[in-house]
Amino acid sequence: MTFFKSLPDDAGPPQVFAAHPELYGLWSEMSQVLMNGESPLSPGERELILAYAAGVAGCAFVYTAHSEVAYAWGYEDGLLDKLLDDPASAPVDDKLRPLLAFVHKLTLTPGEMAQADADAVFAAGWDERALHDAIAVTARMGFMQRLVEGHGFTPWPRKTARERAQKRVDLGYVKLYPVFADRDSA
Repeated sequence: MTFFKSLPDDAGPPQVFAAHPELYGLWSEMSQVLMNGESPLSPGERELILAYAAGVAGCAFVYTAHSEVAYAWGYEDGLLDKLLDDPASAPVDDKLRPLLAFVHKLTLTPGEMAQADADAVFAAGWDERALHDAIAVTARMGFMQRLVEGHGFTPWPRKTARERAQKRVDLGYVKLYPVFADRDSA
């Protein structure tokens, strides 16, 4: 149930985006570039990072939605739950571990970030662009967490999240929303 009487009980970001296209059209374009544009991180890795940050932050709506997108990009179903339960033993590429550790710390204690955190990411073979993109994806998650929790949205059922995830993979972050279907995507 949402806090806004003008929205349906099963509302989510699409209804907010449609109500404010002048703002969220730009947001969707930025999200398309961030999540699917050029990056040392694959779109699947970026979705994994976003879902992981949401899980760490305790945002069930964003976690449910974006874990399904990570799975639609080919990650094993349930991997994100394993990452949240025990990041050290979850079956992910060892190169991702320091990047996920950085995201974990940035999500929970951003004021405690230190050069050593970045150096661990660089030592694993990531460059500054990859770290920047992971930071930006984490920041995007923080915005979306506040949007969905501020509106009082409840997580979509997994089936709905899975259907929307495949559409997000197929259509991206702009054309997913009918209100923006005619916009040029970046």
